[in-house]
Amino acid sequence: MTQRTPAANESRIDFDDMDAFLVLCGVHDVNLKRLETRVHVALRVRGNQVTVKGESSKAVRTATDLLRQLYGVALQTRSVTVADVDRGAAMLGSDPDADLADLLSQGVPLPASGGARVVARSPNQKIYLASIRTNDLVFAIGPAGTGKTYLAMASAISALLSKQVKHIILTRPAVEAGERLGFLPGDLADKVNPYLRPLYDALYDLLDFERGQRLIEKGQIEIAPLAFMRGRTLSNAFIILDEAQNCTVEQMKMFLTRLGYGSKAVVTGDVTQTDLPYDKPSGLDHARRVLADVAGIGFAEFDESDVMRHPLVAGIVRAYERARGPAPATTEEPG
Repeated sequence: MTQRTPAANESRIDFDDMDAFLVLCGVHDVNLKRLETRVHVALRVRGNQVTVKGESSKAVRTATDLLRQLYGVALQTRSVTVADVDRGAAMLGSDPDADLADLLSQGVPLPASGGARVVARSPNQKIYLASIRTNDLVFAIGPAGTGKTYLAMASAISALLSKQVKHIILTRPAVEAGERLGFLPGDLADKVNPYLRPLYDALYDLLDFERGQRLIEKGQIEIAPLAFMRGRTLSNAFIILDEAQNCTVEQMKMFLTRLGYGSKAVVTGDVTQTDLPYDKPSGLDHARRVLADVAGIGFAEFDESDVMRHPLVAGIVRAYERARGPAPATTEEPG
């Protein structure tokens, strides 16, 4: 790849690897079009050359550096998405020295899946994955869409397929999100299944449906409501507690004391979206405070800058945070 700068507000880059360049551009140049919108530049493609023009030299430098770095990502991973463009533009806008290739090279391998990897797409996700690798208990706290559950699921599947653990246990509290579902037909598993659907969605996105079903049928993956954890000792397992903001203090303590030898647990949730009654403090918020200084426990905090969903989601999160205002002082619950 070579770069030429014919004018102060214009630069040209030649890309040597045509396959990687096509990945960088995206289908119908969707990635380049998004880059134009995010950085406020105009891009012209001729063969393997991209000309960048902008009203300011800063915008041209940012766009040129983003193209160069995303090309490096394409060479490494053969994958560049619109989300990568958004993330890269945000990162370089706040830190011109950010290294996207280093960030996106940090991933979770999925053995026996054709060399596929799930990669971190923000600095906080990178910290999160590192914390999962080095701690037996990790709390991931932040808004929806930041990859908390998805990256935990990828780490669990990687551990199972590489035989680091014998089974995966996925659980969440069955608390209604402000709605009354009423009577649900079927047995107990059928009644709680709607609460567990997001865990199935993440599982089947990482593994094909047939393979995921086989692992469930063989008992290597168990998906159950939190109430089913009481009285058990969970050994040689990777356990994910999702939507933990809806745990009471007592439920959280119950869950955390299930951890057995050879096991790893990840607890995810958003303390700003609890569906508990007003007189019930969140077990996740309580655990964050009382366990902050316990050795061997990792905490990963996410904010709206880590949201990986539609760009509007980050704006929605910020708007609700502003409307909510500063959090009221809370009284510490007994340990």
